[in-house]
Parts: sequence; structure tokens; C-alpha cells
Amino acid sequence: MEFIEILGYIGALLIGLVLGLIGGGGSILTVPILVYALTLNPVIATAYSLFVVGTTSLVGAIKNISKGMVDFKTAIIFAIPAFIAVYLTRAYLIPAIPEELFEVGGFMVTKNLAIMLFFAFIMLLASVSMIRNKRDEGAEDSVITYNYPLIIVEGLVVGTITGIVGAGGGFLIIPALVLLAKLPMKKAVATSLFIIAIKSLIGFLGDVQNLEIDWTFLLSFTAISVVGIFIGIWLNKFIDGKKLKKGFGWFVLVMGVYIIYKELTK
Repeated sequence: MEFIEILGYIGALLIGLVLGLIGGGGSILTVPILVYALTLNPVIATAYSLFVVGTTSLVGAIKNISKGMVDFKTAIIFAIPAFIAVYLTRAYLIPAIPEELFEVGGFMVTKNLAIMLFFAFIMLLASVSMIRNKRDEGAEDSVITYNYPLIIVEGLVVGTITGIVGAGGGFLIIPALVLLAKLPMKKAVATSLFIIAIKSLIGFLGDVQNLEIDWTFLLSFTAISVVGIFIGIWLNKFIDGKKLKKGFGWFVLVMGVYIIYKELTK
């Protein structure tokens, strides 16, 4: 095994570690690790990312369910349009995109390039959200209300983005649950993890019918990530998650800029 591959598997541990420590964000690392460390095609990488993110998030979601932290009504209202959008995106939209999109001044914009640049843009948005870290916490005893049309629209948007880039979209889901469903922050984070888990795994089903899956690699990579989330949950007792989140936000910002630079200078 080459050194860069070893780094890739260490990255798998880091994905789970970050998810366990700050309750999100780890999935934004999955695609860059699979593409740059393990040299996978971006379409394959986004598919594998959905499985890794979905399975790892499911572990955290099960723990939250046992504590009664998941608001299932909100999850269902948000998740159904998100499920539909992510499945249709992976099963039909991604395969329908041509390998060569358009040419600008002799520079060919390919499908893989477009996916990676869009992913980098989402990374930049996520990093700003984590660095600012200013969310309406909401009172723990506040009355939960539902803005159904906006929640459904948000679910469709998040589902489509998840389908394209293979990331969970927690940085989009959590504010939506707080602002549109008036969920307290702790319940919003727990419910978000549940939505991410199911949405990502359903999206992956859209890939199974189109792609040849290397199950041995995918399951081993995912298992390492799951170990990471358990370590992260344990470390969370000793480390200030808010400070970590801000630091991780800066790291994601640098990664997003690096991806844009690397893709445009190939």
C-alpha cells in the first residue's frame, strides 16, 4: 500500500472523528479524500461518499434516537422531498450530464471538473457557516411550528445538492430546522443527523443501478470512519466543540480554495 493510500484511510478515521466531535462537517472531507488521496473518479467518489456519510451518520442517529432527541415529524416533512431529490439526482441527473460540457477560450469544462468546482463552492459556503457559528439557538421549551412550503422547498434543494456533491448538507439542514420548524438546537442537530443518514443511503441506491461498486474497499473505508465517530463522541466530553468547529471551518475554507486551484491548473 502506497503512502498516499495510507493517508486516505487515515482520512476515513478523520471523517468519523469530526462528525463525532462537532456533530457535522466530516462529510465535507470525504470527496476530497477519495479523489485526491485515493484517486477515484469524482462521480464514483460522490457515490461512495453518500454511503460513508449515510452509514456513519446512522450510527450517531441511532444513539440520538435512544435519547429521544430526534423529532420524527419534522424529519419526515423535511426528508420526503429530500429523499426524492437525492435519489432522482443520483439515478438520472448525474448519468445524464455529458462528459464534456462546454469550452471557454480553449479550456474544456468537463463533467468531473464541474462536479469538483461545485463541490468546492459548497465547501466555501459550509466553511463560512462554521466560522461564523452564529445560529439562533432557540429555547429548549419553545413551541415547535412548521412552515410546510419552505421546509419542503429546502428539502428539495438540500437533496439535490447532496446528490451532486455527495455531502450530507448538515450546515444547510440545521439552520432550516431551527428557523423553519423552530426546533431547539440540540434537537435540530440530532434530527439533522437522522435526515442525513437516510437521505444519503437512499441517494446511494440511485448509484447502485448505474455504477460498479467495489464493496470490499467501500465497507472497509466506512468501517474505519465508524470507528472514528465513536472516538469523536468520546473525545467530545473533553474538548470544546464550538472552538473546534471554528478551526475546522478555516480548514474547510483552505481545502475549498485548494480544490479550485488544483482543478483549474491541471
